[in-house]
Amino acid sequence: MSRVYLDYNATAPLRPEARDAMVAAMDVVGNPSSVHAEGRAAKGLVEKARSQVAAAVGCKPQEVVFTSGATEAARILAARPKGCDVMVQDTAHDALWSYFDLSNATECPQGPGHTLAMGLANSETGVITQVAEKVDGQYEYGQLRADWLLLDVTQAIGRMPFAFSWSGADLAICSAHKLGGPKGVGALILREGVDITSLARGGGQEMGRRSGTENVIGIAGFGAAAEAAQRDLEAGVWDRVKKLRKILEKAIEESSSQTIFVGKDAERLPNTSCFITPGWKGETQVMAMDLAGFAISAGSACSSGKVKSSRVLAAMGFDEVEAASAIRVSLGPQTTEDEVRAFAAAWTSAYEKFRARSA
Repeated sequence: MSRVYLDYNATAPLRPEARDAMVAAMDVVGNPSSVHAEGRAAKGLVEKARSQVAAAVGCKPQEVVFTSGATEAARILAARPKGCDVMVQDTAHDALWSYFDLSNATECPQGPGHTLAMGLANSETGVITQVAEKVDGQYEYGQLRADWLLLDVTQAIGRMPFAFSWSGADLAICSAHKLGGPKGVGALILREGVDITSLARGGGQEMGRRSGTENVIGIAGFGAAAEAAQRDLEAGVWDRVKKLRKILEKAIEESSSQTIFVGKDAERLPNTSCFITPGWKGETQVMAMDLAGFAISAGSACSSGKVKSSRVLAAMGFDEVEAASAIRVSLGPQTTEDEVRAFAAAWTSAYEKFRARSA
């Protein structure tokens, strides 16, 4: 069997629709800020993509601000006025967590202007979070109270029903490459009427929110991928993927009674399985599976290739040994049942060797 890619949460393969849109955009020579015909043609591609992304996210086109990715979009948290603290969900992605500098979120001082940043679907575990609700003018999440809500919907868009318009959030962030678009482009979703400090100053592009000539080629690919991803979701493609995940987990469970499936009883993304085999390092498992022809991961792929102890699993109550023994298998629309069963067989073979060495 040729190599099998099972790391969709790190990045999804480029969709044919995105590739075609990008190739076509390469022939459009104009700058979107120019008023001549060539510039208007480029601007038209950007605005078409804005509408496509808005339809997938469930927001108005004018609420979409194109960026280089979700991480740049999250920089909005760095621009907060003095005294306006950011309170971050303990299992949120590092793109959000990096702006939180207090030791305990539950001890954040309360007051006007505070922002709660949280992930809708966790990239490591697939666990879906109940979005904070607004009560008496403030968002409530556990003991946290905030005036603004930012949602990281990067893993959720195109994989589960979601609409920014009914989420109650003020801001959201997402990336193209998680849903089959190109790497290096994403969006900040900004509820109409919410004012922010510009992410980048200069020529005033993106309605003054993010200056700099737009990445027309990447944006065109993003729009096409978003449209295709939404079409797949509506067609029930991810229901089939969920069945494959169940096949995978059943096979692993039959091979190892000590393996723990993270969030097994919680609502999860249909494609994500994070499981822990205590004492067998996740990094070792990833390398063994890579040699066997399978691409998986140990936690998030957004740490410059470094494998480190999972802050997310620690926040969920797993000890250091357990957190270091986790791997993540994330499936996609192109994944087949034969590939899933082949992976389970390869993992079982490697596990039996691990048990023999540990005996």
